[in-house]
Amino acid sequence: MASCIKHIFIYVSAIVLLYSGELFAQDIDISVVNKYSGEKLAFANICLENPLTDSKKYYMTGENGSVAVRLEGKTIVAISYVGYENLIDTISTSRDMTFKLTPSTYQENEFVVTAQYSPVKADQSIYKVKVIDINQISEKGASNLNELLGTELNIRISQDNSLGSKMSIQGLSGEHIKLLIDGVPIIGRMDGNIDLSQINLHHVDHVEIVEGPMSVIYGSNALAGALNIITKESKMARFSTALDAYYESVGMYNFSGMLAGKKKNHIYSVSAARNFFSGFSLEDSTRSKQWNPKRQYSADAYYIFDLTNIKFKYASSLFHELLQDKGDLMVPYFEHAFDQYFATIRFTNKLDFSAKLRNERFFNLLLSYSTFERRKFTFFNDLTSLEQNLTSNESDHDTSLFDAILFRGTFSKSHKDSRFNYQLGYDIHMENGSGKRILNQKQQIGDYAAFLSIKYAPFPVFSIQPGVRLSHNTRYKAPIVHSLNVKWQAAENTVIRASYARGFRAPSLKELYLYFVDVNHHIIGNDNLQAEYSYNFNLSAAHKFSKSKHNFGIETSLFKNIIENIITLASGDATRYSYINVDHYKTHGGQLNFSYQLHPRFTAKTGVSLTGRYNSFRDEYPALSDYTYSKDLNASMRYKNVKYKFYISLYYKYNGILPQFYINSEGDVKEGFITDYHHMDLSFGRNFLKDKLEVSAGVKNLFNNTNIVGIGGSGGVHSGDDGNTPVAWGRSLFFKLGYVFNRY
Repeated sequence: MASCIKHIFIYVSAIVLLYSGELFAQDIDISVVNKYSGEKLAFANICLENPLTDSKKYYMTGENGSVAVRLEGKTIVAISYVGYENLIDTISTSRDMTFKLTPSTYQENEFVVTAQYSPVKADQSIYKVKVIDINQISEKGASNLNELLGTELNIRISQDNSLGSKMSIQGLSGEHIKLLIDGVPIIGRMDGNIDLSQINLHHVDHVEIVEGPMSVIYGSNALAGALNIITKESKMARFSTALDAYYESVGMYNFSGMLAGKKKNHIYSVSAARNFFSGFSLEDSTRSKQWNPKRQYSADAYYIFDLTNIKFKYASSLFHELLQDKGDLMVPYFEHAFDQYFATIRFTNKLDFSAKLRNERFFNLLLSYSTFERRKFTFFNDLTSLEQNLTSNESDHDTSLFDAILFRGTFSKSHKDSRFNYQLGYDIHMENGSGKRILNQKQQIGDYAAFLSIKYAPFPVFSIQPGVRLSHNTRYKAPIVHSLNVKWQAAENTVIRASYARGFRAPSLKELYLYFVDVNHHIIGNDNLQAEYSYNFNLSAAHKFSKSKHNFGIETSLFKNIIENIITLASGDATRYSYINVDHYKTHGGQLNFSYQLHPRFTAKTGVSLTGRYNSFRDEYPALSDYTYSKDLNASMRYKNVKYKFYISLYYKYNGILPQFYINSEGDVKEGFITDYHHMDLSFGRNFLKDKLEVSAGVKNLFNNTNIVGIGGSGGVHSGDDGNTPVAWGRSLFFKLGYVFNRY
């Protein structure tokens, strides 16, 4: 009998121990809110870990910011949410709990990927990385990259009504700036520049800008820096859809839509957009427009297979633009006119494979194939019969084709607690060009490179990263390119960064082989061009501090760029142009920025920059000054009403006088300039229907800028004339509707 009782006792004890977790489990509600505003945070990630068994359970808060969970005694809780600092705590309670997350104070807390070993917060990067997030894109009402960058400090935007808009960073432009979309270079440069108005933002998550040389990581076209556009990926919702409509009073009508979904490890998305601009002229009395009408179509799609440590992505992007350059009516009867049409097609396909291996090792493979096509057609129009015919002159029609293949692979060690990390990789880039405007109608150039960088942190507050790139160019002998980056956490909230780099750029296919001759143009490439070599220095210091809800930041930076054999387009007479090397070109300058944030209601930023550009006539005319200087100033303010969920934002920039020297028709050296002007945008916005519907409106170009005075220098480095430089089409009103639906 005693033996039976003993066995029963052991059996019951075993059952009790086996199910003790269930017997002592507690069901509670966990809520997650903003620490300062009390705003409920929907879809925050929660991990509950049992310290005795190491078992983990994962939850996500609902639209009301809370979720029901089951606690089994003492539990470790970890909560994360985009834009907020992670929270880790230990709890053991039977009561409902509310956790308050602290918002990330600055943009620098966003994760960046450009030139990094692995994704890292911007303030932890050894590079100085500037992030323009999706909120700024939305508030500015920016539909393309040109509109987004117009008020950014140390970036100058200039317009060409035929070739589009272009940018400069640190006084360098064109072929010296690497433009990427998800790490893939954008091809199709006209006169060395990518038309920024062709880079649509309807599916963009954020933009990362690294000022300073990136030649070790990205090779040619990265002497002034790199701008990487990061597109959206829908990883949270099982199904989501978005529709956007945009209207601007100048005659712009944009529509876009997106469908995305997720099923287990499979993620997919399809999006499309149509942008239309009816053209603009100050005096709209003729058929021709100062700002030509254009219509743009774009389509994007991707598929992702995503496991815990492995990710495979295929993405495809198609862009088509039709620009109409309508001619004036012909005298004497005003019944006929010549019209030119320019069709641009850009098509990119990309395969991207990444894996996270043991001990924080990362492996990435990227393969892309991009094509660019630009067609020109000229029609003779009979406006009485409405008959339209292609002209018989062969030079009136043209097709230029370019394609590029990129093979890129990297292997990295990136462990935050390790003193020694590294990245090694290879980069193969091949470009082909064909068409009547290319010498012999077809040319090719290739670049094959291997690179290595090492990050060593002898102390937790100090890290140094040397890098080297070995490359072979099919046309030019490439030197060994090297760089050195240093980051010092001088104090808890103070960071100092310094960098030195040497750069190399081989001339592009157009600079070497372009042959463009017609009635109005005579541009010939120069296959005797020398490659460019550069030396670049950057120094920056940033300090930030907080007091209760008040956050402050100050940042200053200095730069100097020296380019030997810089390539520029020079004129021999009124119509003949060719590419030449200039012995050397230099820029230097700096900027100072301040920021203030009263979270979550108010944010203000302001900054000033000074850029000096070397006078290319200095060697020929020693009496002239060495540098010409331009000063820029910008400011932005944003107010958010937490209770009524609306915002007001303002963006301002002062573009200072841009002086320059030129030679007039008599052969005398004169000083010209592009005059200064002020630009300001104002916008309002509010969300409805539980944040599914976003309504925004505003005023662009409040100071009504159109053309600004330019005296001299507009004809090239060795010629100049007077005239007006177009900067915008005047003041306009915009209205935007956006609807987003997610099913989790």
